[in-house]
Amino acid sequence: MQNQTVFLVQQSWNRIRPIATQAAQLFYRNLFERDPQLRQMFRGDMEAQGQRLMQMIGMAVSHLDDLDTLLPALRALGQRHTSFGVRLEHYDTVGAALLDTLQQGLGETFTAEVRKAWTEVYGIIVVAMTEPAIAPLHNAFAQTEAQPA
Repeated sequence: MQNQTVFLVQQSWNRIRPIATQAAQLFYRNLFERDPQLRQMFRGDMEAQGQRLMQMIGMAVSHLDDLDTLLPALRALGQRHTSFGVRLEHYDTVGAALLDTLQQGLGETFTAEVRKAWTEVYGIIVVAMTEPAIAPLHNAFAQTEAQPA
């Protein structure tokens, strides 16, 4: 990940932080508009859920230049999400809702370059978070391939 990508994501996140509560509400509205069935996965206090979301994104953004710390935390988060019923295809919906939210929250400062940076960072986050779910599938496939025909 290039320094410019980290800079753009961190700089734009700093603009979102003052409106974090509204951004979280907007994110969940965007998410549930994209896939109303995801609403059933959220049973608790949505304001508290929004706070956790903003804290998690903030943590990830603040550690983009320290992947040795960030990646294990994301893997653990991905493992927890799997236990909540999150499936691989949900990550695309979440990513689209996140980009929509950033565009709505940042307005004209959400340039094509900033969008590209967030897309790259989100891709890294998804790979780390889905690794625990994909590893057993990969291992099972590798064992099947190793079996004699």
